[in-house]
Amino acid sequence: MILSLFRKNTATEPVYAVYSAIVAQSRQPRFYAEWQVPDTVTGRFDMISLHLALLFRRLRAETGEQKEFSQAVFDLFFKDMDRSLREMGVGDLGVPKRIQKMGNIFFGLLAAMSEAMDRNDAEALQAVLSRNIFDGATGPHVSALADYLLAEDKALGAQPSTAITQGALNFEAAA
Repeated sequence: MILSLFRKNTATEPVYAVYSAIVAQSRQPRFYAEWQVPDTVTGRFDMISLHLALLFRRLRAETGEQKEFSQAVFDLFFKDMDRSLREMGVGDLGVPKRIQKMGNIFFGLLAAMSEAMDRNDAEALQAVLSRNIFDGATGPHVSALADYLLAEDKALGAQPSTAITQGALNFEAAA
């Protein structure tokens, strides 16, 4: 933890641009109004996590600069979560515990989501979303979010990784 204070700041302008695109897409009203994602701090964290997972899926096979870029976006995400927790009044002692819990939730979601998406298994993805986003609920809203994620994953796959690492991340599927 203390060593992170001395680590080089990896958040460059393209990292901020990509993270901003993820946050903007995650705030689309349709997720909350039509697809019933809870409009809460947790629901917003979940939507950012889903979109961040899409980015990581896109860049996971890359090496070198793209790997470093992924790490920089990840670091910025958790710096932002740290800042948000502090703004909400979580004390200095509680922040690291919550960040660790958020990290575990994120990695669990990423693994389960990637497994379903690698198989192009919409039903398995719906089960992941039901369990992780919708507190066990099922229905057309869960299917809609799963279909959206599958379409977005395909659209991101068509974007050149070099464009993404230069700050151009475009979400194409309608939300």
